[in-house]
This record gives sequence, C-alpha cells and structure tokens, in this order.
Amino acid sequence: MATDLVEVNPNSPPPEVLERAAAAVRRGRVVALPTDALYTLVADPFNLGAVVRVFRAKGREAHRSLPLLVNDIVMAEDLASELSNRFFILARRFWPGPLTIIVPASAKVPLKVTGNTGRLALRQPRSRIANDLIALLNQPLIATSANISGHPTCRSGIEVFGVMDGRVDLVIDGGVCSGAGATTVDVTEPSWKLIKSGTIDEKEIAECL
Repeated sequence: MATDLVEVNPNSPPPEVLERAAAAVRRGRVVALPTDALYTLVADPFNLGAVVRVFRAKGREAHRSLPLLVNDIVMAEDLASELSNRFFILARRFWPGPLTIIVPASAKVPLKVTGNTGRLALRQPRSRIANDLIALLNQPLIATSANISGHPTCRSGIEVFGVMDGRVDLVIDGGVCSGAGATTVDVTEPSWKLIKSGTIDEKEIAECL
C-alpha cells in the first residue's frame, strides 16, 4: 500500500482534502490526522474490514478496544446503551477537548471495536479536521493513537509518515501537535476510575464530579 502525505493548515483544512479523507474512510481505509490530543488513526467503526486494518496498522492486540470520536453528545447517546449522570457532567464540562469517557456500548457497535468488552471509549475532539470529517461522513470514527503499539504516539505528520508508511492510506499533515494527549476516565462502574493520565488532571475531574 502506498501512503500519501498531504500538508494542510489544521485550522482551515481544504474541502478537497477532507473529501479525499472521507472517500478513503468510506472505502474502509485508514487515515492519519492531527487532533487536539496528538496524531490519530481514523477509520469506519462499522466496517469490520476497516477495523481489522487499524489493528494491523498498529500491530495492536485483538482484545484491545478502539476509541471513537464523536462530534456531539447526541452522537455519543446513539453509541451507548446507557449514559450516567457522571458522563453528562464530564462531557458538558470537558467536551470538546482531550477527555475520553468509557461508557457501556450499544448493540450497534461491533464487539470487535470494544475488544469484546461491551464498553466503549468516546471523545469529542477540539479539532477542526476531525470534526469536519465526522460531519462530512455523518458518523463516528475510530480514533486510536498514530503509532505502532507499545511505541510513543507521533506528534507530527512527517513522523507519522515515517512510522506508518505502507500501513495507512493517507496522512494529513497539520504540523506539530503538542501536549500530553487525552485523559481517559471509566464511568461504567459505581465509582469512576482514571484509566490514563493526560492533559486534563485527575484533580480537575474529581472536582467536577
């Protein structure tokens, strides 16, 4: 597979680049793009061929789940079997932004996406490219870190291209992404739990809840 690299201004991505990325996703391909939480691989979560390609691109273990990007709380509600008050409190406070919230998945989400756990990690990004692409496709996107499993997440388009060349179809290069990446919180149990530290501090979440 030949990987293409396209440079864009992340704050005003050209429509033709977004259309190209959308066409790739519709074909079940994998695209790398910048978000507010480092570079991310995106694909169609409802296309099992695309899901398999994401696992292969990363060398990711099949039992690991794949987070999804949404563009609002309504889309999140459609993907979850139920949402707790904690979810709504956190989403209204930190979305869009670098907070991933784990919720119970609805039956429409393929089990392979949840790593056969029945739980789903959701995030609304503060990223023009990601949000425009979700709106263009009118659906959520798989959003897993742009790296080989076990290696650091890539912070620039050139770095992604160097690591993922031949593993993904398209790299949208929006320059350098800084920051610590997204924080992940699980709200599926009676007590919430910090799963992964990131840009949003655990203390902020505790104070919010």
